[in-house]
Amino acid sequence: MNKALQTLIDRGFVKACTDYDALSDLMDAGPVTFYVGADPTGKSLHIGHMVPFFAMHHLQNAGHNPIALVGGGTAMIGDPSGKTEMRRMLTVEQIQKNCASIKEQLGTVVDFSEQPEGGKGKAVALNNADWLNGLNYITFLREIGKHFSVNRMLTFESYKQRLERGLSFIEFNYQLLQSYDFHILNRDHGCRLQIGGDDQWGNIVSGIELIRKLGGPECYGLTFNLITRSDGHKMGKSEKGAVFLDPELFSAYDFYQYWRNVNDADVVRFLKLFTFLSLEEIAQYEGENVNINDAKDRLAYEQTKIIHGEEEAEKARTAAKAMFNGANLGIDGREGMPTLTISKAELDSGIGVLDLFSRTDLAATNSDARRLVTGGGAWIGEQRIENPKTLIDSSYLDEYGELILRAGKKRYFRISVE
Repeated sequence: MNKALQTLIDRGFVKACTDYDALSDLMDAGPVTFYVGADPTGKSLHIGHMVPFFAMHHLQNAGHNPIALVGGGTAMIGDPSGKTEMRRMLTVEQIQKNCASIKEQLGTVVDFSEQPEGGKGKAVALNNADWLNGLNYITFLREIGKHFSVNRMLTFESYKQRLERGLSFIEFNYQLLQSYDFHILNRDHGCRLQIGGDDQWGNIVSGIELIRKLGGPECYGLTFNLITRSDGHKMGKSEKGAVFLDPELFSAYDFYQYWRNVNDADVVRFLKLFTFLSLEEIAQYEGENVNINDAKDRLAYEQTKIIHGEEEAEKARTAAKAMFNGANLGIDGREGMPTLTISKAELDSGIGVLDLFSRTDLAATNSDARRLVTGGGAWIGEQRIENPKTLIDSSYLDEYGELILRAGKKRYFRISVE
């Protein structure tokens, strides 16, 4: 087995391959150009989207050439795979902004810089709007659509699930467009491999068949396990919602805490999938006598460093350790916390505790804040707030002139005053 392919298997990425032996031989023969697609349906990816891109990182390091394809064209339609309803339609302007944001996020995992000869593979980022948005529909149907069997398409799980709830004609076209992407990337860039989540199997196989019917070379598909946590919940979901990569949607501190609080049974598996540590280094965290908290700290730090940078990872770790130890949080310990700034004049006049908590990540609404207070889980500094009618004013400021809000035992938020 090719070494790079074996690495993906050993790290737990691989679910299925169209032909392991032939793909292994192709990768042994020299660098393979391969691609992963991501549709810019929002301004940020979440961590569940990133599994194929972490695999892309390992293949790039082995000398293969990645194409990160941002779906500026396919986002106009929406992929029905794994969805229970039709996606919300976005404007062209929204899609363009999302494309730029997502490319920047992918750059934390995939190296798009110029590479010296003999180094890691050369990665490029492309946008399928460049060839999809100008398609002539009649020509496309005559040249591409004729190669697709509706009966065959309906055998794929992604369509079968949606048919029960209703599948729009616009979504039905998605598989043709993704297959066409593979054809264009093969024709213009020599791309021979598409990788993606297991829910993409039907789309990938259809692309391989299209390339063959159009006279292209044998191409391959490699799919990855859809990652779930050991508690059965979907990867990338937290009590606050999706674990987005954009710090404006999910702070670096909360990102660190998400990884720090994963179930014990998931830690080693996630170290293999979501960090760049070698398997030999990860092996030190396996076995009966391992301190699982050390492994969780390492997972949280490495993952936060990759996505948000070393400085933010250091801040988040320092803050998390200070809180975990129940320390009187000094400036260093609180620096990595999610923070809201309010005016001194507003605080002096008094802010309702429900209003204050609902402005933070600790409570989404006043009703959430009320439940937190009446349930005994709302704290400011070392003082439990038990009355939902409490007014918070300057008398609650700590020695640093700030408010440290806490929900339960682990969730903190910093209020600075100017």
